Amino acid sequence: MINISEVIETNKMIDQENLDVRTITMGISLLDCADSDLDVLCRKIYDKMTRLARNLVKTGEEISKEYGIPIVNKRISVTPIALVGGAACNTPDDYVKIALTLDKVAEELGVNFIGGYSAIVSKGMTRSDELLIRSIPKALACTERICSSVNVGSTKTGINMDAVKLMGEIVKETAEMTKERDSLGCAKLVVLCNAPDDNPFMAGAFHGVSEADAIINVGVSGPGVVKYALEQIRGASFEVLCETIKRTAFKITRVGQLVAQEASCRLGVPFGIIDLSLAPTPAVGDSVAEVLQEIGLEYPGAPGTTAALALLNDQVKKGGVMASSYVGGLSGAFIPVSEDQGMIDAVEAGALGIEKLEAMTCVCSVGLDMIAVPGDTSAATISGIIADEAAIGMVNQKTTAVRIIPVVGKNVGERVEFGGLLGYAPVMPVNRFSCEAFVNRGGRIPAPIHSFKN
Repeated sequence: MINISEVIETNKMIDQENLDVRTITMGISLLDCADSDLDVLCRKIYDKMTRLARNLVKTGEEISKEYGIPIVNKRISVTPIALVGGAACNTPDDYVKIALTLDKVAEELGVNFIGGYSAIVSKGMTRSDELLIRSIPKALACTERICSSVNVGSTKTGINMDAVKLMGEIVKETAEMTKERDSLGCAKLVVLCNAPDDNPFMAGAFHGVSEADAIINVGVSGPGVVKYALEQIRGASFEVLCETIKRTAFKITRVGQLVAQEASCRLGVPFGIIDLSLAPTPAVGDSVAEVLQEIGLEYPGAPGTTAALALLNDQVKKGGVMASSYVGGLSGAFIPVSEDQGMIDAVEAGALGIEKLEAMTCVCSVGLDMIAVPGDTSAATISGIIADEAAIGMVNQKTTAVRIIPVVGKNVGERVEFGGLLGYAPVMPVNRFSCEAFVNRGGRIPAPIHSFKN
């Protein structure tokens, strides 16, 4: 039973502490749309997506109004397009035509983003995979709401270094083709290791081949709620600290479970998972960095940061798992630079650099996220950064990712404005020593010894 004090407490979380449901994401399988005729393929994609998701935005708004719960985004994820377009696409421009179709769907349905302009190449690349990857810069330059992801490694297969090298070049090309908008295309492109099939968050969302024909996944977020709870127990022991985070994560996740069940019922689409990640926004008080400060750090990046983040991530998962029927996606703490005012402040104070952020990704749920670097950063250096993150994910059997933005025309210390949820970011320095000979070796880094569990 829910008593009145719990209702009041939840209302306070929403009104004063930035609690929200970050996204309702409908996953849609496009495998049955495959066709050797590109025009027919695009028509099938358009027809299926508009049929299944025609009420997604309306339903989200109705649930938000009825329950008083902010639902920030309504999104769609689709089967990796490299799998869907293989029979019809013979050039990168053919894939761009699919991207334009997806963008048209997004605009007509009113969804914020569509994820799944993707390829899964952790062990090798098919011709279709490579064509899609080479189409990414143009696709992101000529669309508004399409997000792209490429999975280049996994614990089971190792790291596809040919794909890693190519993605360094693709990130650079994407930055160049969107340079008039501060290389914004790169903010919609992420390179992953161990990508989950059911992630509702962009830019890494896609609808995995193991999923049902359609599914509802919900991402919740509440760093402001966690921060407020920790303010009430300043100076308490680690046991009290951990218990407080767990209890708070449970309450946050219950809100997501309610929304997911309602959306599933009203749309007639099965409930998939709750992703209970703490995802920040540029709004004041909605910051993972401020949670870390409340735990006891002057700034993120100070000694103890990795331990504090590990503690936070683990307690969020422990509390959230008990609150939902199915937990999936990434589930933990996001540490994007541009989307978190506290992280921006730490970078500008000199407390936080890319190397420390990389160490933090060993214990959180994602990776180097929304990091602006100088526009003259080489493709090989970007590939090296991707390889480092993929190695962390591969060895630790976790998801890692790189969403890095080499902002054309910008140098260290300058700011770049992305707007909306993407916020703004200081341009951060990168290590200037070369890794080109390493990246150019080609081939695949083998899977770690502990991956052999069959």
